[in-house]
Amino acid sequence: MKKIFFLLVLALGTSKAFSQVNNEIANALKQALTIGAEKGSAALAQPDGFFKNAAIKILLPPEAQKIESTLRSVGMNKQVDDAILSINRAAEDACKTAAPIFVSAIKEMTVTDAVNILKGADTAATSYLRRTTTAPLTSSFKPIIESSLQKTDAAKHWNSLVSAYNKFSLRKLNPSLSDYVTQKALDGIYTQIAAEEKNIRQNPAARATDLLKKVFGGN
Repeated sequence: MKKIFFLLVLALGTSKAFSQVNNEIANALKQALTIGAEKGSAALAQPDGFFKNAAIKILLPPEAQKIESTLRSVGMNKQVDDAILSINRAAEDACKTAAPIFVSAIKEMTVTDAVNILKGADTAATSYLRRTTTAPLTSSFKPIIESSLQKTDAAKHWNSLVSAYNKFSLRKLNPSLSDYVTQKALDGIYTQIAAEEKNIRQNPAARATDLLKKVFGGN
């Protein structure tokens, strides 16, 4: 993409060229991120979008792994498995509402941001998105996760596990499930968007619009 940027500038040869090319780069990157965000969110919102994706499947919180091993040792495998499944179902459910939040943030990308992203790595646009949207997305996403945890019975299964563990242990544990699942769900979305961004940059067939083909190359 960098070569195309410089070739376009040389071909036009004026200061107006820089402005035109920069605007095209910004629009192309916005398109790429929008496509990535929409595809990534849609993929994760499907049943098993998290649960059967080994790269982003949400397990119990690290501090709760002792709970898992203890309960499995006393024959509570089903309860643990139900908790893990319902946690992932909550993340999948929340992803149904993620795309508009990402798209709104993408619209705020400036031309300067786009040019800097152009000089970056294959996931530079996703890194920009993570940097600029993590805080507002967390604030917007957490209530959705909390509602989803209730709707998918994840909270019920989690409370059951913690209660069962605390009966066996002198050290009581109760890590925040909603905070943990919110962060892991966001991590999963960014991972998915990064994969889509890489695909658009590296695979000509993934460039679905004329502008993407022009800026990223058509072959």
